[in-house]
Amino acid sequence: MRKITSLIGTLVFGAVSTAFAATASKPNIIVILADDLGYGDLGCYGAKYSTPALDQMAADGFRSTDMIVAANVCSPSRSAILTGRYPMRNGHPFYRSDYTTKSGGYYGLSPDEITLAELLKPAGYRSFAVGKWHLGFDTEGAHPMDAGFDTYYGLPHNYSGDELPTSKAIVRDREILQKNVKFQKLTPSYNKEVVKFIEEQPKDQPFFIYMAHQIAHSPILPGKSFLKKTRKGKYADFVAELDDSVGQVLQALRENELDENTLVVFLADNGQTGVGSAGPLAGSKYTTMEGGHRVAGIFRWTGTIPAGQVSDVTLSSMDIFPLLADLAGVDLPADRKIDGRNIRDILTGDSQESPHDYLYYYNGLNLQAVRKGKWKLHLPRSEKDLPYWAEAGRGRYFKTLDKPFLVDLENDIGEEKNEAGNNPELVDTLLKEADKIRVELGEVGQKGTDQRPGWPSVD
Repeated sequence: MRKITSLIGTLVFGAVSTAFAATASKPNIIVILADDLGYGDLGCYGAKYSTPALDQMAADGFRSTDMIVAANVCSPSRSAILTGRYPMRNGHPFYRSDYTTKSGGYYGLSPDEITLAELLKPAGYRSFAVGKWHLGFDTEGAHPMDAGFDTYYGLPHNYSGDELPTSKAIVRDREILQKNVKFQKLTPSYNKEVVKFIEEQPKDQPFFIYMAHQIAHSPILPGKSFLKKTRKGKYADFVAELDDSVGQVLQALRENELDENTLVVFLADNGQTGVGSAGPLAGSKYTTMEGGHRVAGIFRWTGTIPAGQVSDVTLSSMDIFPLLADLAGVDLPADRKIDGRNIRDILTGDSQESPHDYLYYYNGLNLQAVRKGKWKLHLPRSEKDLPYWAEAGRGRYFKTLDKPFLVDLENDIGEEKNEAGNNPELVDTLLKEADKIRVELGEVGQKGTDQRPGWPSVD
């Protein structure tokens, strides 16, 4: 089914644009995804310990202070990054569970979705998925290689449980290499595989690497050589191991003379749990406060993205999809709506305007906030609206809300003061936008006109 979809997708969007056809080489692309990393967990975002590789990566390129992910838990956020579409639209609004739960249990990314790997394939990219997949690895049709990746290496899930054949197992492509692997061996093996892939690629063929870390998701188990490295505790040591991994990838690019022809993107899938830091933000993973959705976002492309940029332009993780389409010279799919926007001009410093009129903060099936510019309206909700993970939120957040709560994020990043009474017309505008997007994307008990059902099925 996925192969047929890929062929159709190629016919729809695979033509290489004239502007790029004459380009000698397309950039290599590496997307590095951290897991459950707080907004304040890197040195360049205010951490009280250094993260030298990522801090230097930011200094060498573009650092976003307003990067918004499309979901506050792992699986939906990843689905949005890989498809450029809201989880309600791509059929993956729930946290991927390896157990039978309220989320629907065993389900995955629909084979009908077009991923970054499939988007780039017509432009000749060889693609490699490394690390945590968490989008239905053991569900037929939802494996990374069914999603267009040429090869895969990693532990596909969270490091917990033993319900699946691939639980706590290292897998290459579709073969289990080792069961009950020690957690501390994961990151070093990911580093080795990525460096090897970079070294072995033909110089005349572009590559795409999607490197999804287990760090900083529990268990907090840094490798032996990183214990007590920061003198700020085990979690900081864990982040130091993540930073070192990024450093190894960047070093491999330098040693293979690929710095000037490789875009490297670093971001987190969502905010921190109880251990990490949201910095000045309220809330955490599992919530629609900024602490759940605003993450570190760093872009580096030597010679193309000017160094030293720190930008407060509002971006979305879904923007990576149309950005990479532009860089590879392929057209976006014409048969579906892409929610991301091309941010190339923002990264190069040629634009300071966000491409997003509105952003929508869903928590599972429940639309909980609408944002327009600096204004964010938290919407009324009750306990019956909440996803099953809502109890796990940390810090101050609106578990239930009786009336709209309007925040000026420019002057109140902690989302503490309700400005609704001073801005009744704006509140009305945002409430109408919420009603409009519910019709399109859906809501608890309300099917949207462009809402994909969960696949294979979600209760």
